[in-house]
Amino acid sequence: MPDHPDAGVLDKVPNPHPDVNYVARFTAPEFTSLCPVTGQPDFAHLVIDYVPGDWLVESKSLKLYLFSFRNHGAFHEGCTVEIGKALTSLLQPRWLRIGGYWYPRGGIPIDVFWQTGTAPEGVWVPDQGVAGYRGRG
Repeated sequence: MPDHPDAGVLDKVPNPHPDVNYVARFTAPEFTSLCPVTGQPDFAHLVIDYVPGDWLVESKSLKLYLFSFRNHGAFHEGCTVEIGKALTSLLQPRWLRIGGYWYPRGGIPIDVFWQTGTAPEGVWVPDQGVAGYRGRG
């Protein structure tokens, strides 16, 4: 297991349907990293949607890459955007978005969203399905 995102290796595999626009989704409901100020754990529910071109991300490598953030100190915005940029660099997808739904620490939930542009016309992009944080009411 890599102990830092720089040590993580994302692998790609050929897309069996490069002629078709479709959305592939990965959900990581137990993503963890460390607060760079306090060293305490931060937790997020990540949803990654992308329209592949010639390549797909190999799922085990993605799992291990995400795991590499476990001991990595970075702000919520840094983690979320770094993951999106890494996948975009590797895959050169037609479109990619990532939603980072971070659980509250210090009483403040932070949600971070990043995408590469507009999804191709005619592609069904479902809602990410993660409700905004409401606390008790």
